[in-house]
Amino acid sequence: MQEFYAYLPRSAKDLLREFLNEHPIDIKVVKARKTKHGDFRKLPSGKVQITLNSNENPYRFLITLLHEIAHHLAFKTYGYRIQPHGLEWKQCFRQISAPFLVEQIFPQPLLSVFAQHLKHPKASSDTDIKLSMALREFDPPTNKITILELPLGAHFQLENGRVFQKGPQRRKRFECREKGTNRMYLFQPNSEVHYMKTK
Repeated sequence: MQEFYAYLPRSAKDLLREFLNEHPIDIKVVKARKTKHGDFRKLPSGKVQITLNSNENPYRFLITLLHEIAHHLAFKTYGYRIQPHGLEWKQCFRQISAPFLVEQIFPQPLLSVFAQHLKHPKASSDTDIKLSMALREFDPPTNKITILELPLGAHFQLENGRVFQKGPQRRKRFECREKGTNRMYLFQPNSEVHYMKTK
């Protein structure tokens, strides 16, 4: 149980200990998963378990943990027939996050972006582009770049080797053409890719 505290911003630890003393939850840190930052589940034993990725920066780790704890509070308060990310969960997410919205825990401007996110929280922090980009500032250096940061017409490569050319933005996402097939695909602005600089 104590292991996960090492992944949190230092100033958040006492607040979380206080909460978890009243609401015991099994929290495990696991190997990084590409499809999610964390998850919540009720075990056959009746206990509640939250798993979180080990490769997250402290602020994303905390936000993900609060997101998952909000599931526990929502189901405990309203029952398991509610929508996982419905009004009840949103209310619980705001409620549990409120004490953490201080500059001692979140640096500006991340604090403002997270506070804005809580007004209409989404099912994943990745679908909130402003929050996702703000959190990325605290990730370790990487050789990847986001679609948003690429110049128009630039070529980029995915982990699976597929190559695309960045096109114009269509509402929220970017239209990109796959090299070889000429098929068009839509990419989120915060999608991380390998920039293929032309000589």
